[in-house]
Amino acid sequence: MSNHATAAPDSAATTHATTTSASPESASPESASPESGPPKPAGRLPLPALLALATAVFVTSLTETLPAGVLPAMSADLAVGEAAAGQSVTVYALGTALTAVPLAARTAGWRRKHLLLTSVAGFAAANTVTAVSSSYALTMGARFLAGVAAGVAWALLAGYARRLAPPHLQGRAVAVAMTGIPLALSLGVPAGTFLGAAVGWRVAFTAMTVIAAGLLGWIALAVPDLPGEPRGGRAPAARTLKVPGVLPVLSVTFALVLAHTVLYTYVAAYLDHLGTGGSTGLVLLVFGAASLAGIWLTGRHIDRRLRVLTLAGTALVAVGAAALAVPAGSTALVLVAAALWGLGWGGAPTLLQTAVADAGGDAADTAQTMLVSLWNAAMAAGGLAGGLLLDLLGAGALPWSVLLLLVPVVAVVTGARAHGFPVHRRPA
Repeated sequence: MSNHATAAPDSAATTHATTTSASPESASPESASPESGPPKPAGRLPLPALLALATAVFVTSLTETLPAGVLPAMSADLAVGEAAAGQSVTVYALGTALTAVPLAARTAGWRRKHLLLTSVAGFAAANTVTAVSSSYALTMGARFLAGVAAGVAWALLAGYARRLAPPHLQGRAVAVAMTGIPLALSLGVPAGTFLGAAVGWRVAFTAMTVIAAGLLGWIALAVPDLPGEPRGGRAPAARTLKVPGVLPVLSVTFALVLAHTVLYTYVAAYLDHLGTGGSTGLVLLVFGAASLAGIWLTGRHIDRRLRVLTLAGTALVAVGAAALAVPAGSTALVLVAAALWGLGWGGAPTLLQTAVADAGGDAADTAQTMLVSLWNAAMAAGGLAGGLLLDLLGAGALPWSVLLLLVPVVAVVTGARAHGFPVHRRPA
């Protein structure tokens, strides 16, 4: 799920132009509410509120990906193998994948601020348990509950950001809120990796609890409340899947996220395999910084070049994976590969959420929530598949699996010329 400095254009809510908005999401989206919020300033973004939402995105993204940077220490402390410790990412993603759609439906009528505070409190509790647990089973349970909180948050955040902004700035508002994802990747994971190496991985998770606690106060003070959705406001999932273009976008989402997660979850183990394990923090920093650049480029050109950007991003991830597959043991080559990988991956959440919103039309809200669930299902599958590859074939198989999984991504995006990834974009 997480996110970035990307301008994610409006989706379903564009139909409610001046008073409402729907929501695309970075790994995960929220439905638009047809109810109008408080009056919005004509030409300004509510930055204090949007930055609080960006911090919530940061917390969700970092909670999800932090194990990637502390995996060796975490596995040793819990007395399990690295593949088993990597399932802490899998169960988190499962928590989101299994609960995002039903929870989004059940909480659709809740006041938005109350729902956001509940999800952030859930993160604080789950990270606290993770930090103090000495039991592998209890740690996995806490990670699952953190994923459930993420399902609530990701079905909420992008739409919340859009509804806080004037109509002509809604895409930019989502971009501000989603900067939490690249910041988590470029700063949070390397910082967590450093903390884990210096004072223990448990301190890194404790720091996440402290951030979440501070965020609760920030949200209470700075984020305006908004009403939930009216009863019966969402299109059924079965009908949404029949909308032309929705299925191609969802299938690309699953394959692309699966490819990324297989390698990212076990990047520390793979770097150990290459003999560059001491550079894990630096590699993650380069990856995150390149992701920021990818998000910026996506935000600049997504309105006119969504299809081209999707193909180009996929190609960059493939080139990065191919460079990592070369057993040269060169730190410089690894850093170049990480930069290409990050540059290609950075804009993916915004590109996919925008594509599914455009394709979904009147059913964009449901399509967005389905994308959130599928995204996290792919992350869960990636953590599991990567662990199996690590155990059965060794770390050297990880980048090759990425290349294999990207083949159908290119095929589907290339073929979806009329709907899904059209040559001429038609915003929802």
